[in-house]
Amino acid sequence: MMIGKEEILALLEQYHIPYEITEHKAVYTMEQLSEVPLPYPEDDAKNLFVRDDKKKYYYLITVRGSSRLDLKLFSKEQGTRRLSMASAEDLHRFLHLPPGSVTPFGLLNDESRQVIFYLDQSFLDGSGRIGIHPNDNRATLWISAKHLICFLKNHHISVHLFNSAI
Repeated sequence: MMIGKEEILALLEQYHIPYEITEHKAVYTMEQLSEVPLPYPEDDAKNLFVRDDKKKYYYLITVRGSSRLDLKLFSKEQGTRRLSMASAEDLHRFLHLPPGSVTPFGLLNDESRQVIFYLDQSFLDGSGRIGIHPNDNRATLWISAKHLICFLKNHHISVHLFNSAI
């Protein structure tokens, strides 16, 4: 079963988690998103769905939209095998999302909890806010990073914090 935007918003309401939502045209890349007027562009997230070289482990890595993540360095720091981008088919198989809609909320669709989630701890600094798609690339949902972490943990999703600045 795919949990979509309306279900995510309903869950946030149910758990009394405050959020803001910005509706916009569908975006598939960070470059396209940069053309959209956003209220908090400094808090926007980039989500990378990657796999190891044996296709045994899959990861969702969330960093600031303005960041560049060195997968080789990330792999070394986190002790994983060599990483590369996963296919659109893998994205659909695990998170039931199309390319361009990758988000931590997609982890709710991973019933077997096979995807390992890493969140850049810098989202906990400053405003503490993160902007992510609500499983729909026609909107950006602004939420406290702490609330996101608690929300995911309440759904039995482990959150691994890391420092992307290393």
